Amino acid sequence: MLPDYIAKAVPNPPAQRAAWYKNTAPSYAGVFLWIAFYIKLADGTLNHAGLPLAIAAVAVAGLLSWLLYYHAPAMLGMQTGLPLYVVGSSTFGAAGGYVMPGLLMGALQVGWFAVNTYFATQFILNGLGSSAGPGSLPFIVIGVIWGYAMALVGVMGIQYVARLALFLNFIPFLMILLVFARTAPAAAGYTPAQPDAFVAFTMMLQIIIGFFATAGAAGADFGMSSRDARDVRWGGLVGIALAVLYAGALPLVSVAGGRQLFHLQSYSYDAVIGGIGGVLATAMFFLFALASIPGACFCSFIVGNSFATMIPRVSRMLSSMIAASIAIVLAVVGVAADLIGFFTIVGASFGPICGAIAADYLLSGKRWAGPREGVNIAGYAAWAVGFVVGILPFLPIPAEMKPYVQPAVLYSFLTGFVVYAVLAKAGLEPKPATAS
Repeated sequence: MLPDYIAKAVPNPPAQRAAWYKNTAPSYAGVFLWIAFYIKLADGTLNHAGLPLAIAAVAVAGLLSWLLYYHAPAMLGMQTGLPLYVVGSSTFGAAGGYVMPGLLMGALQVGWFAVNTYFATQFILNGLGSSAGPGSLPFIVIGVIWGYAMALVGVMGIQYVARLALFLNFIPFLMILLVFARTAPAAAGYTPAQPDAFVAFTMMLQIIIGFFATAGAAGADFGMSSRDARDVRWGGLVGIALAVLYAGALPLVSVAGGRQLFHLQSYSYDAVIGGIGGVLATAMFFLFALASIPGACFCSFIVGNSFATMIPRVSRMLSSMIAASIAIVLAVVGVAADLIGFFTIVGASFGPICGAIAADYLLSGKRWAGPREGVNIAGYAAWAVGFVVGILPFLPIPAEMKPYVQPAVLYSFLTGFVVYAVLAKAGLEPKPATAS
């Protein structure tokens, strides 16, 4: 007997689908145009590499994100018209799908909501000329107001945000271009302080792919709005690979130029904005906060959707407000500021999920095998082993091995793929479930 979340799922009909440039590409581009993606991208990378190598790493990361993490889920979503929660019931089982990817997706969105709240609060305070940081009264007040307001909109008014999202995407798009134009002429003189090409390249892959991992798995949800494989392919190439190059490379050049032009010590993108100074910098801080609205509301929406689908006895409003409260606490105390650590956890959690889904997709003849009975041991084992690989940067390993554990997110994907394929071939996949 199939669980309700599968039995009651209704495929998105062809009449409600659209071309890649109307849904998938702009939606994914908006993910990368969010300043949380590139605000710390140069930190730990550009200090070890010149711009040509750093930009090459950005391009490779974008292509890997498109090919490995997005393609299989998106193709399954397009073929079935069904969301990730349902599509994942093949890789993890009809019962196993409750936790993975179901509740896990919702749980990680709490972290994304915390990141959004943290940076929106910081930008608002910067725009007001305040240096108040996490734990201070101004930071707490603005963080609480922002967090609960965005959570309420995500639950009750997401349809209005969706209409504004494409317009709001143009704000960071233009500001990235503006900062680039202001700082790029000085970037030619940049040289890395601690040259190490291997560290720079692998850390760039880790940051970008770790940032993208959950959005890659959500390719199923984007794919269900695609008409055919061409929409899946071009939506990913433009919305992911090209968007990563634009939103990654231009800010890197801006940081390199800003350090030369304004004599900055920091590698943070917001320091470059501050270096520009004046009314323009003030306006940009407020505009970056404004552009964070769609991301915050969509996080809240996905949290509510996840918990309401998997735990229907708890009201959507209650689960969303509980999740928002946790996220706000993480934001106002400053935990959400550790982006590299957070991206590593995200990558460790969803890298092996994407790897297992890709293996299941290929082994099933590039189609959805349907929900499998109970818990799919192959899927859960692939995730468990892949997760351990993904958190290697946090484990006490010998210092001489530390540089080689990155990009852990890519290693976790490959581990999940291989473990799933081996166990599936060994007969540890349950048989397909049947409706009753």
